[in-house]
Amino acid sequence: MDKLRSMEVFVGVVDAGSFSAVARAFDMSTVMVGKYIADLEQRLGARLLNRTTRRQSLTEIGELYCEQCRQILAQVSIAESGAEAMRATARGTLKVSAPVAFGSECLAPAMATYLEQYPDVSMDLELSNRLSDVVEEGLDAAVRIGQLDDSAMIARPLRPYKMVICASAAYLERFGTPKTPDDLAQHQCLDFLHWRRHVRWRLNQPDAAATLPASRFRSNNGQALKQAALAGVGIMMQAEIVLADDIQRGRLIPILEEFIPIPRPMHLIYPRDRQPTPKLTTFIEFVVERFGVER
Repeated sequence: MDKLRSMEVFVGVVDAGSFSAVARAFDMSTVMVGKYIADLEQRLGARLLNRTTRRQSLTEIGELYCEQCRQILAQVSIAESGAEAMRATARGTLKVSAPVAFGSECLAPAMATYLEQYPDVSMDLELSNRLSDVVEEGLDAAVRIGQLDDSAMIARPLRPYKMVICASAAYLERFGTPKTPDDLAQHQCLDFLHWRRHVRWRLNQPDAAATLPASRFRSNNGQALKQAALAGVGIMMQAEIVLADDIQRGRLIPILEEFIPIPRPMHLIYPRDRQPTPKLTTFIEFVVERFGVER
């Protein structure tokens, strides 16, 4: 029999003073009330109630057990109330993972608006270019770039991760504007380092990487590469969504637009849950509205 239900019935009998009163309150027969009490006594190996034809009283073990049952039932009630509250309004801690560049340049600044809208929500944002295990690591959601393999997740499409090749106006005035990938052989290209591995640009042209010169500046951080490009060190290739503000303000000038790589898909993924919490649903709605596919 259900242990918590048995505890509820037992405490009810103690408070009401009779099996019949509890039977009416719990909408069950007096025989069933007796079965719940007997089940507890069998589990404990001790009598909880002394009963006569005229009255009933708690045994010494029954008094101690009744107090413990009250504490347990109170904690269960508090837990249920807390769960109901989290289902009723957006509250709690969101645990989210995102790629470093998108997370630091786009998602983190946008979260200021989200957290202002939902003051009872806090966020743990992990920035990493590795593929985190959403379920294993207890994450609420993650942003993924590229083709998805995990069909167990729900995926909401975001704007494709489009790359852009650009340089500062000062650099282009000094060294000229390349018109084709072959022209890059005469320029300084800023490259990305991934776990000490030199990552060359993948242009939308066969053998384009062969035309790239050895880079004099490499970094495993997109922000460092952007600052170098803004300072006129060389030409960079990075996500358009990350550089949008600098391009709009004229600090960086797009070039070689017909040779950029094919945009990669980007998704917000989260585990399947029949009853997602308001903190997650509001976060999903916010991210999709801010970074979703334009219609």
